[in-house]
Amino acid sequence: MSDRESAINWARTNQDAALDDFKTILRIPSISTLPENKSDVDRAAEWFSDKLRDLGCKVAKTIETGGHPVVYAEYLDAKSESPTILVYGHYDVQPAEPLEEWESDPFDPQVRGENLYARGASDMKGQMIAFLTAVKAIQSTSRLPVNLKFMLEGEEEVGSPHLADFIRDHKDTLSSTFCLNCDSGILDPETPSLTYTLRGLAYFELRLRGAKSDLHSGLFGGAIDNPANVLCELIAGLRDGSGRVTLPGFYDDVRPLTDEDRREMVAKPDSWWLKQTGVPVLFGEEGYTAAERATARPTLDVNGLLSGFTGEGSKTVLPAKAMAKFSLRLVPDQDPAKIKAAVEAYLSENAPPTVTWELEDLSSGHPSISERDSASVRAAIRAFREVWGKDPVFQRQGGSVPVVGIIQELLGLESLIMGFGLPDDNLHAPNEKQHIPTFNRGIETYIHYLFEAVKE
Repeated sequence: MSDRESAINWARTNQDAALDDFKTILRIPSISTLPENKSDVDRAAEWFSDKLRDLGCKVAKTIETGGHPVVYAEYLDAKSESPTILVYGHYDVQPAEPLEEWESDPFDPQVRGENLYARGASDMKGQMIAFLTAVKAIQSTSRLPVNLKFMLEGEEEVGSPHLADFIRDHKDTLSSTFCLNCDSGILDPETPSLTYTLRGLAYFELRLRGAKSDLHSGLFGGAIDNPANVLCELIAGLRDGSGRVTLPGFYDDVRPLTDEDRREMVAKPDSWWLKQTGVPVLFGEEGYTAAERATARPTLDVNGLLSGFTGEGSKTVLPAKAMAKFSLRLVPDQDPAKIKAAVEAYLSENAPPTVTWELEDLSSGHPSISERDSASVRAAIRAFREVWGKDPVFQRQGGSVPVVGIIQELLGLESLIMGFGLPDDNLHAPNEKQHIPTFNRGIETYIHYLFEAVKE
């Protein structure tokens, strides 16, 4: 029996133990955006550090940043000519609200049918546990054929604000052959896929101020402008009725889709999008399919609005303040800095003198395109073929993973983006889940990949 076959058999025999590990880390509410969860984020970092040490990493530690710590570990005992893979992941998660829409406690993982439900199950603790289990399977039966360095951050869900500085400060330590980014998924349980394009992000909070305090709308309405009304008008003016962004110059740098791009894109029928979301009718930019709109075209969406009285019943208030959070997903070759300048110019021109405004840049990240014929991609294709019996398709992903662009820029490394979440995993939403059979196939794919990576 080969080393590879021994590792696969070990993984199949120990599926329950892997699931127990998975549940353990899911119970830690490592919500990076909430100050009250700081100790939980630290606890998750220590858990991963301990786990990596148990896997044979002679260096495994948490390193402080200006925010949440980075877990760094390394296994460098493979042959000197073997590739060194920088493995990226994140251990932080999104808030669980609205809690009333969860069928079970978001931090008490529950198996229902073929799925494990908990916050962070798919994004992305499940992907990290799958990879670490693959490493453990190999280490338990032979030895790793490649060198590994791990960089697990605790701020991905808040835009990775300290990661670039961390990479600059540890550039020599992080030097590798290429990066494996596990923060991803496949198209469906029977369609393996590799992500080669990610959208970028420009995320803002806009705050308007009118009067010095809330006013009686009957006494002052009509004489004093309402920041909530102004906010709605300003936000509405950022895009037209089909969802096309109206900022001047917004599309100047957008890389157009070629005929080949459109042919290669996996087009789900409209019925899939309707069933997945529960909306009555699809929406979006004219001339593009739903898949193209959601992965390959730039967008603008309001993420939150707050103003005035929002409790039960009525209160005739003219609010003094109004706030909106909104984000723009960007495509190659758009620049978040240019987008911010365009938003500021729009507000300067269109905000009335009856209110003051302040725009805060909450997070940003460049879009990215990875090579599709690199050594790491070829190894991944062979690994998928071993487990699924067919080659993966290449997919564009509508989400943003800022680290891909950061690593390209600062370390000069291409990223292989390979994970095993599914489109219906409810990322960032109630009842997030990980499909357990796909999780187990992911473990086996990572095992094959680690052996295939030395062939290139």
